[in-house]
Amino acid sequence: MRKSRFERLLAGTVLALTTATVTTATPSFAAPDGIRQVAPLPPSLNGVRVIQRRPEPAQDQVRVDPPAPVPMPPEVRREAPRPEPVRLETPRQELTHPEPVRQEPARVETPRQDPARQEPVSAEPARAEAPRDSGVIASALDKIFGVSDAQIADRLRATMAGSKADKGDSERKAVESFYAARNYAPVWIRDGRLTGGAKSAVLRMKNAQGDALEPADYPVPDFAHANGADQLAAADLKLTLAALDYARHLSLGRIAPTRVTAEVDYGKRDMDNADALRKLADARDANTAFDGFEPPHQAYKALKRKLADMRNAGPRADASERIAGGPAIKPGDKDGRVPQLRERLNVRLAVQGPRTTQVRDPRTGRMKTVKVAGEDPKAAELVYDRALFNAIKNVQARADIKPTGVIDNKTIAAINGPTQQQQIDTVMANMERWRWLPRNLSANYVMVNVPDYTLKVVRDNNVVWRTRIVAGKPQTPTPLLTAAMDNVVVNPSWYVPQSIIQNELLPQYASDPNIFDRMGLEVKRGADGHINVVQPPGMANALGRIKFNFPNKYQVYLHDTPEKRLFAADKRAFSHGCMRVENPTKFGEVMLAMAIPGPTPTQPQIERLVGHEEKTFKMVNRPMVHLTYQSAFVDDDGKLQMRDDIYGFDKRIHAIMTSDERRVADVAPPQDKSRDLATMKSNQEILGRVERREAGNPFSFFEKIFR
Repeated sequence: MRKSRFERLLAGTVLALTTATVTTATPSFAAPDGIRQVAPLPPSLNGVRVIQRRPEPAQDQVRVDPPAPVPMPPEVRREAPRPEPVRLETPRQELTHPEPVRQEPARVETPRQDPARQEPVSAEPARAEAPRDSGVIASALDKIFGVSDAQIADRLRATMAGSKADKGDSERKAVESFYAARNYAPVWIRDGRLTGGAKSAVLRMKNAQGDALEPADYPVPDFAHANGADQLAAADLKLTLAALDYARHLSLGRIAPTRVTAEVDYGKRDMDNADALRKLADARDANTAFDGFEPPHQAYKALKRKLADMRNAGPRADASERIAGGPAIKPGDKDGRVPQLRERLNVRLAVQGPRTTQVRDPRTGRMKTVKVAGEDPKAAELVYDRALFNAIKNVQARADIKPTGVIDNKTIAAINGPTQQQQIDTVMANMERWRWLPRNLSANYVMVNVPDYTLKVVRDNNVVWRTRIVAGKPQTPTPLLTAAMDNVVVNPSWYVPQSIIQNELLPQYASDPNIFDRMGLEVKRGADGHINVVQPPGMANALGRIKFNFPNKYQVYLHDTPEKRLFAADKRAFSHGCMRVENPTKFGEVMLAMAIPGPTPTQPQIERLVGHEEKTFKMVNRPMVHLTYQSAFVDDDGKLQMRDDIYGFDKRIHAIMTSDERRVADVAPPQDKSRDLATMKSNQEILGRVERREAGNPFSFFEKIFR
């Protein structure tokens, strides 16, 4: 009986080995010492698929499925062989299966890669799809992590049951609900393998700098060293939380806008965490899903491309062209940096031709005129002459440096411009501010770029008009906001903003009680009971001839100005926060044609209305107004343009991201609304006394409240 059973066993084993030999092209096996079971192939590594191919059959041959394996008798232990460590040099290298022992996951040695560019290697690569026309793909190890998805799901269920999210933690609550809805199945592991979406998500977050974000803010799990269901469940949850944070920062911004400036209002936006999780889980390539969270605006995408170009270029290639600092150079001095300064500022060296002088003839004793050779050209190139002096003074004036003509390090820095890293920091700060803006700018809108001192009008998604503006001073910056333009007023009255009343009028009233009368300001009560300070229409009106209203809590608007001389300056930060338009009547024509159906007044017709009664044009199709701060942008020619950080917003963003504040940067700081209400209340009390001519020293009262 035993002999018969052994013969049956031997016959079945020979049949199984014969079948494996026919159907496998690459593995080779050592001569058996006893009875063995055919070993499965080791797992694929780093995206390399191990493919078994059958010999290509002739066209007239029919593919025959291999017979089912013969069951092993009870006397033989069913132990899968354990392959020795396998080195994969190329996708086509043959794999050798040595003496079979107990099956364990194979240890992998991968080719050495550049750490900066290396994709994080997990113990289990993404499961690759076979090409449709490929041969039969042999399966890898059934459970590469050695743990089933069901075991991981059990640990996820237990983990979330043991630590429920806080009431205020909406993100964690969304994650718990998301896992519960999928019966706690892991998101990034499927059939014991790390999914393709997981690999692409890890790689994208490790390269977060390409999105102007920091990889350290998105810690990803180390799947390569995760063992057992507990660790794999924790890794799956960790990657989910990191991916959700990344999606939120791409969508809403890494920094809460009010941490950069108190005067910002782009509307309340939020991300649907449940929807974001579904998109991330369903995406075969996480890159595609993450791209969908980014701003769709072309200006943002252009900056992102420029950022990639600058990073790929490495250290600044033209570092040798930067002018070195050193001792100050005064007119008439010789300095080795002068030729470089002359070249950078495009200043020509004056031709040093022969000159004449008077000398005494030794033979006759008379004076005579002789020619003398000019100064050595090489020596002349080093002299700081008048032509260069004039160019340096112009540079200093544009850079807000006292135009002394002395070339100090501050002047040299202005000539050199920002370094490569400074440009990268500026581009990153601007990409961050683009994430604050609404996703839909509207087809018809006005966009103000404060650091560029310009305005553009977009109609049907095409730029139809541009003009220059005057923006707020650094002490009274123009706020950043989005609002709908409601009306255009010709011959407007000026309702003085509360900030000007608080900071300028009331303090001066103590020493000049006639300041309101002298400035032509009327203190009168409005229909709502509030006391306002109003300047009636006229040529001296601060708003000029026309005003463009887009209601907002900062009480700013676009308007004309009687001070036309201000538009001649390159840097035009002169206002209290409102924006003055260089050609306001043309702007009125453009806006009315876009916002009111039917015939609308032209520029000449608007100008004929000036000087008469107040005329209001109500917008029917209200265009949006976006006040932005673009200190870096790509122009129509594809060139990166940089502007001065006049309000320090770029520096503030950089400071947040390089300090401890970065840990809470995406959480808005608490706002003290009671202070604003107290300011308004105190202003009303004082203005009431001014209205009744009772105020002796209103500022002393005002100062006590806000000391």
